[in-house]
Formats: sequence, structure tokens, C-alpha cells
Amino acid sequence: MQLGLDFSLVEELVAGVDEVGRGPLCGPVVTAAVILDPGRPIQGLNDSKKLSEARREKLFDEICDKALAWSIARANVDEIDQLNILHATMLAMQRAVAGLSVIPRRALIDGNRCPTLPVPCASVIQGDSQIPAIAAASILAKVSRDREMRELDLVYPGYGLAGHKGYPTIVHLDALRRLGPTVIHRRSFAPVRKLLEAGVTGRAEDAIF
Repeated sequence: MQLGLDFSLVEELVAGVDEVGRGPLCGPVVTAAVILDPGRPIQGLNDSKKLSEARREKLFDEICDKALAWSIARANVDEIDQLNILHATMLAMQRAVAGLSVIPRRALIDGNRCPTLPVPCASVIQGDSQIPAIAAASILAKVSRDREMRELDLVYPGYGLAGHKGYPTIVHLDALRRLGPTVIHRRSFAPVRKLLEAGVTGRAEDAIF
């Protein structure tokens, strides 16, 4: 059982930034930035991947209620295909930080690379399992993207999006071969690109996104 990170590690006016959705074959990459309030503890913060869905949902509401500031942003499929997933992720992180209602004195970014920001920043490898603010950002991003993928599952039935959230599982790859890619699929990603090159177009014409 994960007890969560030590909230006393929270630094004043430091934003944690994280992303979800770099690996999926469809849907946006979603980022979040969070400035936690040292005076309003949140118990159980941890890397979103180490938490149950129910726990993430509960913490999502608590983070939104207690954080000094928070922001959720995204880069859509077209931006991912045009910029590549790395640069689209950096763009989404810039948007998340820009969306904060409070200007942080610095930002801590999960991973090994920082976007260009108007405030000092540093990257922290596996920061979502070390830094409470990054963990909080990972939870906001994960819950937001999962909710969106469940909604898209209703629009594009048959792909199993609510289950695998767009990741290249056997179920997803099989559905792609049977049904073809939709316009929410990332055409620059190899499994999708190869199907399109082979003339498998599927339901793209029917989509509105």
C-alpha cells in the first residue's frame, strides 16, 4: 500500500509539471501544472500510476480544492503529428504553466527535459514519485485524460478506448486493423501510419474532431 509522499517536502510557490499520453496511438497529450499550498496538506500524493483509479479521482478533487493554483492543458492530435510528440508535449507543458493563476518562482518538470518557460525550471527524473507537486500534476493530467478517453469511447465504439486509453495494446491494434484509424489517431505513429500507407482508412470521414 502506497502511503504517499512527505508533504513537508512541498516548496512555496514551486510548480510541479507532468504529462500523460506520450505513448498512446490516439488522443491528446495532457499536461498539468500544480502549485501546492504548504499550509493545506494533501495526504497520499504519489505517482498517478501507483494509485488506484478511485484514489486518483478522490485526490483530483482534493488537489483542485487545496492547491494554491492548478492548470490542465493539452496538445491535440494535429499538433502531435505536426510537431512530433516531444515538441507537442513541451507545448502542452508551456500552456499548463501559462494557465496558472499564480506565477511560480520556479517549475519542476517530470522527466529529463524542460520546456522553454518564463520562470526558472529544472527537470527531475521520476519526479512524480519524489516531488509532491509533480505527483499532484501527474494525477490531474491522468484523471483528465482518462475521462476524455472514456468520452471518446462513446464516439468511437469498438476500439476499446475506455479500457486501454489509446495505448497500443493487442485489443487496440486488432481494432485498428479491423476498423481502420479515425481522425483521433496519431498518423505520425508507426502502427497508424503503416495502416494508412496500406490504404486502411476506416471511419475517419465520419468523425467531427
